[in-house]
Amino acid sequence: MGLINAATGSISNVVGDQFKEFVTCPTVDNNVLMVRGVVSHGEGNSNPTEGVITNGSKIAVPQGWAMMLVDNGAVKEFTSEPGEFIYDSGAEPTIFHGGLGKGILDSIKTLGSRITYGGQAARDQRVYYVNLLNVTGNKFGSAQPKKITDEKYGMIEVTFFGEYAYKVDDPVALVGNILGANAKDQVRFDEVVGSQFKNEFVEQISKAIAEVMRLKKVSFGDMQMYGSDISDKMNEILSPTWKAKYGIIVTDVAMGDINVTDESMARINKIDDATIFSDAKLQSGLMATASAEALTTAAGNENGAMM
Repeated sequence: MGLINAATGSISNVVGDQFKEFVTCPTVDNNVLMVRGVVSHGEGNSNPTEGVITNGSKIAVPQGWAMMLVDNGAVKEFTSEPGEFIYDSGAEPTIFHGGLGKGILDSIKTLGSRITYGGQAARDQRVYYVNLLNVTGNKFGSAQPKKITDEKYGMIEVTFFGEYAYKVDDPVALVGNILGANAKDQVRFDEVVGSQFKNEFVEQISKAIAEVMRLKKVSFGDMQMYGSDISDKMNEILSPTWKAKYGIIVTDVAMGDINVTDESMARINKIDDATIFSDAKLQSGLMATASAEALTTAAGNENGAMM
């Protein structure tokens, strides 16, 4: 088995006088995570063998999608590069990992024949497409105050909100885990990245914020500038579930704001006041400011400065 790029590769070794299929990704909306390819049989082929991709068939891969050919439950061909490919059943399996990294090879080996098709014919070949586009605009927020340790103020309670983005980084792991023994022709994002993922994100992001504050030695008010650092920390925390199990990574975190509770704000004000009165330079600055304000007030008094 193998894939030959239809635009640049030679297809002289592919038999040309047989019925061929043309496999395409159906038109779907942006909420579709994975979908089974549509197989169009060649003209004149009135009795095609379902579940078999004929030698010499063409498979189209749209921009922003990965394609994999699953043969009897095992991934045999894979590409994340857009274009049209000729399927050659006599060639060695071909893996075009594109920008996903060579780690995709390990995922294919790990998957093995985990996907099964109950009640299907002994030979079953299917083409699946996985959405690789960045999914943006996912809002998050803390319903209840979260405790974090601030570099300057110690333990404080905060509420926060913002948006995050994610994408599929390992489509093979995703397909292997969401298909299982009950293959579906279409899977939507909400079925996989649903309320469980969102709840887990909110639960873990306060930990990520606290870790970045500690590592960067910054206070809570500056965290809007550390979105990429929070993204990296979230991937580290969520890796055992999001990345390893579903092949999904966080690509961006945009903090809208972090607000402290009234109790924590009162504590912060006390610490700031104590800092000012314990610092001779700050006291000198406050006295100079107070003196300037007093002189300005006196100068504006109609009855004279002495009044």
